[in-house]
Amino acid sequence: MSTSRYARHKRTTLAIATAVAAGALLTTGLTSGSSVAADSSSAGKPALAAAPVLLTAPARAALIKEQQADATGTADEIGLGEEEKLVVKDVVKDADGTVHTRYERTYAGLPVLGGDLVVHESKSGATKGVTRATKAKLKVDSLKPAVTAAKAEKQAVTLAKAAGSEKTEANSAPRKVIWAADGKPTLAYETVVGGLQEDGTPNELHVVTDAATGKKLYEYQGIETGTGNTTYSGKVTLSTTKSGSSYNLTDGTRGGHKTYNLNRGTSGTGTLFSGSDDVWGTGNPSNLETAAADAHYGAQVTWDFYKSTFGRSGIRNDGKAAYSRVHYGNAYVNAFWSDSCFCMTYGDGSGNTHPLTSLDVAAHEMSHGLTSATAGLNYSGESGGLNEATSDIFGAGAEFFAGNSSDVGDYLIGEEIDINGDGSPLRYMDKPSKDGSSKDSWSSSLGGVDVHYSSGPANHFFYLLSEGSGSKTINGVTYNSPTSNGSTVTGIGRTKALQIWYKALTTYMTSTTKYAQARTATLNAASALYGASSTEYKAVAAAWSAVNVG
Repeated sequence: MSTSRYARHKRTTLAIATAVAAGALLTTGLTSGSSVAADSSSAGKPALAAAPVLLTAPARAALIKEQQADATGTADEIGLGEEEKLVVKDVVKDADGTVHTRYERTYAGLPVLGGDLVVHESKSGATKGVTRATKAKLKVDSLKPAVTAAKAEKQAVTLAKAAGSEKTEANSAPRKVIWAADGKPTLAYETVVGGLQEDGTPNELHVVTDAATGKKLYEYQGIETGTGNTTYSGKVTLSTTKSGSSYNLTDGTRGGHKTYNLNRGTSGTGTLFSGSDDVWGTGNPSNLETAAADAHYGAQVTWDFYKSTFGRSGIRNDGKAAYSRVHYGNAYVNAFWSDSCFCMTYGDGSGNTHPLTSLDVAAHEMSHGLTSATAGLNYSGESGGLNEATSDIFGAGAEFFAGNSSDVGDYLIGEEIDINGDGSPLRYMDKPSKDGSSKDSWSSSLGGVDVHYSSGPANHFFYLLSEGSGSKTINGVTYNSPTSNGSTVTGIGRTKALQIWYKALTTYMTSTTKYAQARTATLNAASALYGASSTEYKAVAAAWSAVNVG
């Protein structure tokens, strides 16, 4: 049931890690070389009262059922109106018994976009607080639209075509929703447009249209574009399954993750990789099994990273795996996550010779699924930048966790896939502006920047929180991280920084979180984990100030 294979990659444009959610990569282990990276915390299993505990699938399902049964009472207790109802999306239970329940909201039976919230309850069941995506009172004057659904659909399709989409049409009829993500709650239509984006990435453009005026209120892209012989990670052990006399790339130990061959196609699931032996790939991308070995290994490592570090069993924390598809399209230079298929998909890069299946890219894409299953950060504006940064942060975390000598842990994103053709990475966490487009610090114009570049301040924050400012060498890579305010920041170690970001994401962030709220969320997380007067809390504040947030 276990086997080994090998592979390795490089890449050229920011489009890789956006999610089809989705998210894509492009514009779309302990560190031995750092004095702060290997801190005294136990990596993966911190003995902290506010750290999440690993729930079995039945225990999690029972807790969700219990919270849903109490949803009406919870809605009354936190002051929601008669037309509002709560639907449980996720639950997190801490070691001290605190339960954080994430809810979606409906109004008169309609989904409320931007109405999500998290209720924090003590072990005794007392409500300790509520984190809301919007503080606006949910009330609309009329539930009768003045604009037809057909007009909303036409607007959405036109916008997609203007952005270069091909084979463009609405995936289904527009649905009525309440738009509450910014300003006054409004009756609206949400239209999802399919087809293909300009670079061949699947299209899942969400357009929200005011049902009274026909004005576009919001749009975002749902596809989020960050023994095996692999291209990038060398010879690795893969978990596979034997069926009769043949083997296939099904990981029965990690939720049933499967790796499929799209064979240059752009739709469907593809064909499950199988063979007469349990050796996958040659290390050369010309062998189709090689990219499969990389992708399968990446999913395997990321699953283990989540479980060991955060006590999380899979993307949705339900013990069930997503699946991977490789060899998407012809010379497709990107990778993406899609909520609709609950899967990661990888192109083979320029000339079909540089698959986008390196470990940090695989972890990046899988982490788009994690964000979707938790905070659901809107993939646009500042929240979109935080979404992308989350995938970069956990991508780096998984790479360090793997401890693979062929692809050592670093704070560089996509360095193996050589998208730029000159050996440079896609993104630099210590100084994001080194890629020529990302931002080192926050400014009032950040929300108008592509989400792969507006991720810069959060990536920079995480590096500073982990390692501190100034020049240093970690695992053979030299970094020199500046601060926007000229301060000197002392890092607390990557182990603690990861715990803080994860708790903030899963407990204190919502779909509408922007940078100012991200500062508050991480401070809340640091306070819960380490105390409001702790060194860790002060370091979070200092690192955000160093990137001009707060």
